[in-house]
Amino acid sequence: MKAVALLISCAALLQGLQPPKGNAGICGKVAIIAETAAFSPSGSSVFFQRLFLFLSLFFCCLFLSTFLISRPFPTMQRQDAHTASRAILDAAGQIILGKETPLKLALACLLARGHLLIEDMPGVGKTTLAHTLARLLGLDFQRIQFTSDMLPADIIGVSVFERGLDNASGVTMGGFRFHPGPIFAQLILADEVNRATPKAQSALLEAMEERQVTTEGITRPLPEPFFVIATQNPTHQIGTFPLPESQLDRFLMRIELGYPGRDAERALLAGSDRRQMVAQLSPLLAAGELRALQEAATAVHASPALIDYVQTLADYSRNGHFTHGLSPRAALGLLAAARAWALIEGRTHVLPEDVQAVLPGVVAHRLHGAGFTAGTIGRHIIEAVPLP
Repeated sequence: MKAVALLISCAALLQGLQPPKGNAGICGKVAIIAETAAFSPSGSSVFFQRLFLFLSLFFCCLFLSTFLISRPFPTMQRQDAHTASRAILDAAGQIILGKETPLKLALACLLARGHLLIEDMPGVGKTTLAHTLARLLGLDFQRIQFTSDMLPADIIGVSVFERGLDNASGVTMGGFRFHPGPIFAQLILADEVNRATPKAQSALLEAMEERQVTTEGITRPLPEPFFVIATQNPTHQIGTFPLPESQLDRFLMRIELGYPGRDAERALLAGSDRRQMVAQLSPLLAAGELRALQEAATAVHASPALIDYVQTLADYSRNGHFTHGLSPRAALGLLAAARAWALIEGRTHVLPEDVQAVLPGVVAHRLHGAGFTAGTIGRHIIEAVPLP
């Protein structure tokens, strides 16, 4: 109402009239100005034309501000999000054969804004999966090969002293210039991350949690979106350093690819080179659509009963069955991953089946206990906790 009163006053001033004083209402101000304008030399018609112009501009600006400010990237409807997700999975399935569930888990992890850990034997397609997702999602991609002699500066970047000649004064000048490392990309493949020492692995801690890096006292933000897909070899292999629990908890999911089935492996042997096929992939999402997908996943409804179920699962893991229970960050990640899984399935609400689908990937690298393996922990919790 204040905005309308201001517009009326502006119209009165442009009309050459004195705006009304006091606490009169909007209708009273309109009546006063209209009555004054009727006896003015210019007549009432010009006044109402200008008032209509001001009101039109006001509502036009209101519409534009609502559209541009509250929606910085395009929104995506449920059916469109489901269609886009299926297109990504179908295209990735042409490269990674016979692995629909791991592909769906990987996509759900990225839509939930999480980081992905892939642990398996060398040569089963871990690196190819990361390359494929980066191409299909249209993300800036960098690969970091972790080795035992790697330093944190090899990942984050380093400042180098550079000398140059000032053209104006002819004086030789110099200064330190920061050269960003490969961490400054949207999708990072940390290949064989457990072959690096804990000192080098620590360079990922701040980046994965806070989406920024700090070096030489200066904090630099990372690109948005930012994902880390790390691969690690089984810990019993020579030359590996186990990841600390603090870093493992920063990965939303841990998945395995495993050996392909017989039909999938035959198609792999008879088909084209996978590296050439990945290079020929075109992005399926335009700029901003990935963030729209993430927003659509966040908007998937989780009922109070469903949240109670997630909380019960977390409580069960903390009651002495395992060495350490699930952290609050893990519980939040479980719910976010379930929302993303429901979105991929084309639903607007989360079902307990969605939570059960992503639970093994969320807990496999977080929980340890006697008699359990990474593949059986999730199934044990699902069987032990009743449905709501």
